[in-house]
Amino acid sequence: MRVRRRKGAEEHLANYPQFVVSHPEGAKGHWCEIFGNNNPIHIEVGSGKGAFITGMAQQNPNVNYIGIDLQPSVLSYALDKVIASKCSNVKLLLVDGSSLTDYFADGEVDLMYLNFSDPWPKKRHEKRRLTYKSFLKTYQQILPDNGEIHFKTDNRGLFEYSLASMSQYGMTIKQVWLDLHASAFEGNVMTEYEEKFSNKGQVIYRVEVCFDS
Repeated sequence: MRVRRRKGAEEHLANYPQFVVSHPEGAKGHWCEIFGNNNPIHIEVGSGKGAFITGMAQQNPNVNYIGIDLQPSVLSYALDKVIASKCSNVKLLLVDGSSLTDYFADGEVDLMYLNFSDPWPKKRHEKRRLTYKSFLKTYQQILPDNGEIHFKTDNRGLFEYSLASMSQYGMTIKQVWLDLHASAFEGNVMTEYEEKFSNKGQVIYRVEVCFDS
C-alpha cells in the first residue's frame, strides 16, 4: 500500500513499544514470552493500515497477531487502529517480509496471511511477488509442518500466478473462492483495499493452502 509520507510516523511508532517491537531480531524464538502466553501466532505480511489485523485480533482474542509492513507511514496508521481497538493480542513490526527468518524461529508461526499484495505484473519483477518460490521457502521455514497460508487479492493475474506457484512448490490447495463475497464464507475481515474494491463491484479471490509435511 502506497500512501503519502506521514510526518512524525517514526516517532509515533517509537512511542508505543507495547505494540511496536523495535528490535524484532531479539524476539526470534521468544514470541510467546513477549505476548505472555502460549496462544497461536498468526502474522500478516503487508498489513497496510491495519484494518485486517485489528479486526482479526478483536474477533479472536485467543490468537496472537503480528502485522508486518515496511513503510513507517503505513504502519503508523495501523498503530492508530491497534491503539483504538485496545487489543492486547497485537504486535507490529517495521521490517521486510523477505527477511522473516531473522525474526521468527523455525515453526514459530502458526498461520500466515497475505492480503492484496503488490501484483508486480511485469515478468522481470516476478521475484518480488510475495508468492514467488523464494518467499514460499521462507514461509515454509517459519511455519510448522502442514502450516497454512491464507491469500486474498482482487488481481486475477496474481491469483492465477499464485495458485500455480504454490502448486509447483508442492503445496496443497485446500479451498479456493473465486468470488469470496458471493460465497457462504463466514467471519471474513476486510482490508482497506478489499472494502474499496468490493464497493466498486470487483471480485475478491481467496485461497487456503498448506505445506506438505
